[in-house]
Amino acid sequence: MRNPLKALGKGSFYRLGCAYPSRGERFLDWLVKTISRFYPKKGRERRKYLLRKKLYTLYYGGQVLRTAKRIGEGFYCGGPSCVNRKTILKDYVCFNGMFINGGGAVTIGSYFHSGRECLIITQNHDYDGGEMIPYGTDYHYKPVVIDDFVWLGRRVTVLPGSHIGEGAIIQAGAVVHGEIPPYAIAGGNPAKVFKYRDIEHFQKLKAEGKVFSDKVYCDLVYGER
Repeated sequence: MRNPLKALGKGSFYRLGCAYPSRGERFLDWLVKTISRFYPKKGRERRKYLLRKKLYTLYYGGQVLRTAKRIGEGFYCGGPSCVNRKTILKDYVCFNGMFINGGGAVTIGSYFHSGRECLIITQNHDYDGGEMIPYGTDYHYKPVVIDDFVWLGRRVTVLPGSHIGEGAIIQAGAVVHGEIPPYAIAGGNPAKVFKYRDIEHFQKLKAEGKVFSDKVYCDLVYGER
C-alpha cells in the first residue's frame, strides 16, 4: 500500500505558514482529503476548511482543552500549544503556537490571535530573598492579562505581570514587560510603543460587529451556505 504521507503535497501547510509540516500534520491533511471525498460537491471546500480547523484544534490543542480553567466558544489551535490550570480563554481565541509557563493566572480576551512560537511567562525565581544563589527555591507569581482583539506576532514573549490593552499589536520577536496601552503597536526588547492604530476606524468596525472569525472567513472565501 502506498504511504499516504509521502503522497501529500505541501500546499495546505504553506497556507498555514509552515513550510516543513510534521508527520502528524501530513496525516491530518491526508485525513481531511480522504473524509472530504464523501462530502457533496456543493459546499465541499467550506466543509473541508471547517473540518481541518477542528482536527488541528484537537491535535494541537488537546492539552489546552484538558487543562485551561475556562475556554469560550470558537477556540482554534493551529500550532503546538500548552497552558496552565489558571488560564482563562474568552471567545474566538486563536493560537498558532502558544506556551504558557508557570503557575500564575492568565486571562486572554476575545478574538485574540497569536503567531507561532509565542511564550507567556507567569512566575519568577526568588533571587533576592532566597537561601541560595543564583536563586532560591521559592517563586513569585504575577498574573498576565491580555484584552480583546490583541494580535501577537511570531515569537513574542510576554513577561510576568504584563497587561496588553484592547486592540494592541505586538511586533514579531518583541518582549513585553509591563503595560501596553490599548490600540498601541509595539516592538523591541523591552517592547516600546512606536505607533497607534486608527482608533476611530477600529471603534467603527467593532461597533458594526465586523470581526474576524471562521464563519466570516468561510462566507468571504467559499460563499454563504
